Amino acid sequence: MSNKRIRILDVPVDMVNTGEAMDIFRELMKSPECSLIVTPNSEIIVNASQDPELKGIIEKADLIIPDGIGLVYASKIMGMPLRERVTGIDFLEQILRYLEETGQSIFFLGSKPGEGNSPSIAEAAAQKMKEKYPGLQIAGTHHGYFREPEESEIVERINGSGADFLCVALGSPKQEKFVFRHQEMLNVKGAIGVGGSLDVWAGTLKRAPEFYRNHGLEWLYRFIQQPSRYKRMAALPLFMIKVVISRIRGGK
Repeated sequence: MSNKRIRILDVPVDMVNTGEAMDIFRELMKSPECSLIVTPNSEIIVNASQDPELKGIIEKADLIIPDGIGLVYASKIMGMPLRERVTGIDFLEQILRYLEETGQSIFFLGSKPGEGNSPSIAEAAAQKMKEKYPGLQIAGTHHGYFREPEESEIVERINGSGADFLCVALGSPKQEKFVFRHQEMLNVKGAIGVGGSLDVWAGTLKRAPEFYRNHGLEWLYRFIQQPSRYKRMAALPLFMIKVVISRIRGGK
């Protein structure tokens, strides 16, 4: 499948709106192989420009949605404007609706394990989404606190669940590298990295109110909630500075 792509800091991003991204997703779900969907924001683009492994993974992804208002601004500076931001968590909800309609199943992988009798974040998120989409088939869940030697066992568990699609919430770049490392062994038709989406669904992390989302200020809301993220927040101004310099130099 050939998607029209632009390059921001020499990292590819698909020029798609939400409807077009879903059209591509539906086609990917017809393939017997595991397709990789990545959801880069400004921070991930900066990291990819400095991490050849992550950049290589994004280059080979089947769908690269522009999850971040910074990418929309940057694309305008580059002279190839993206039509809209396609947020990862909203796109994933569209995927859940599609899976509910088709009767296909999903596996939730990531975030913290449960403590005592409390469910893990993945289990809590699965329960919330099951309540919201009663017909959704949850094939299984697993927390994200595992070591690399345990990964083959995790892959076997995912495959054994019969899941059609995999949601990976390990944070970037760990989630992208996990899927890419096991892509040929995974029996799912597709996988997406979704960062903190499971925490939002489980209710342990509040999503920014609509005002912040509509004005591209989700990063500010996250900073208010988690001041410890200040080093990560610095990625946004750094990203815009790099984009402007790249444009002045005539680069991508």
